[in-house]
Amino acid sequence: MGALEEVRELLREFPVVDGHNDLPWALREQVRYDLDALDIAGDRRDRLHTDLPRLRAGGVGAQYWSVYVPAEQPDPVAATLEQIDCVRRMLERYPADLAPARTAADLETARAEGRIASLMGAEGGHSIANSLGTLRALHALGVRYLTLTHNSNVDWADSATDVPRAGGLTAFGREVVREMNRLGMLVDLSHVAATTMRDALDASAAPVIFSHSSARAVCDHPRNIPDDVLERLPANGGVAMVTFVPKFVLQAAVDWTAAADENLRAHGLHHLDTSPEAMRLHRAFEERHPRPVATVSVVADHLDHMREVAGIDHLGIGGDYDGTAFTPDGLDDVSGYPNLLAELLDRGWSRTDLAKLTWRNAVRVLGAAEDVARDLQATRGPSLATIGELDGTPGES
Repeated sequence: MGALEEVRELLREFPVVDGHNDLPWALREQVRYDLDALDIAGDRRDRLHTDLPRLRAGGVGAQYWSVYVPAEQPDPVAATLEQIDCVRRMLERYPADLAPARTAADLETARAEGRIASLMGAEGGHSIANSLGTLRALHALGVRYLTLTHNSNVDWADSATDVPRAGGLTAFGREVVREMNRLGMLVDLSHVAATTMRDALDASAAPVIFSHSSARAVCDHPRNIPDDVLERLPANGGVAMVTFVPKFVLQAAVDWTAAADENLRAHGLHHLDTSPEAMRLHRAFEERHPRPVATVSVVADHLDHMREVAGIDHLGIGGDYDGTAFTPDGLDDVSGYPNLLAELLDRGWSRTDLAKLTWRNAVRVLGAAEDVARDLQATRGPSLATIGELDGTPGES
């Protein structure tokens, strides 16, 4: 049996739990959430990285759909609710393929039914607008992780890609983490500054995740995880979910992307824009400046390193599909996961190792967060703290 055949057999039992997919935002950008206009029941590789046939081909058994909105949105809470509504309408439209999921038990039930468990993660603390009540409301609607920041700081936490302001987490930021622990909402440390990672690990009573981040020692980008943070995952119990984004995994792509992003901004577009106009500008730029191409092997190098530092029990996968303009060769879309697993098999990873990477670790972490929440809810009620009480008025020095 070849490596790909062995991997596909494995995925029938232990499918991929992917930590981050931006399909809801792509649907907003391309068709304003009109699911008739962009029906993912068929092959949509002309416009998307994600559709149901390719999720099946990739062996995906559970997906955290990102309910991301840019921090610049005039009303990020309302926009986040629209993203949640999009996911809920997807679940209603495709019930034979997508199963609503909120718990580790729900993931196991969906697996037994042969459906793709669908969870939600909010990408950026701006989506709660400095309100623990809003955080609780998002949890009640099914959001199961909050990425503490996106690309810019929030009033209570520093981002990896902004000028440091809080020095990590503020007092209110630590309260956000504690309330997430009480709710059973996973603390996601992708996008945050290393100081915020360390403060969150100090504050969290539950395992954390990195929903889509790779190793800084392999590619020196601030979005990646330093080794001293990876070293803390065994004690915390958390999981680092490797991402495929070329500009985070290949150093030559980091430099090229900086120039390509500047080209988009020069045309009045956001550097994360994946609209048809943005993609046209990307293609024109690439014709003039050939793009460094990441490969499956490059992503496997990150996993090899992360395994060496954190251990096999603390790794997962978060591809970031439909949230990136470019993907590695062999990981072109959501059908590509078997190629990565075959590469790891060829490198000596065992079937047990791969089952942990794809399924077991992610399910364990969600279940552990639920256990912590159950204990905390027995001893304390919802936090009524405000940012003004703990940090002073936002913006004051």
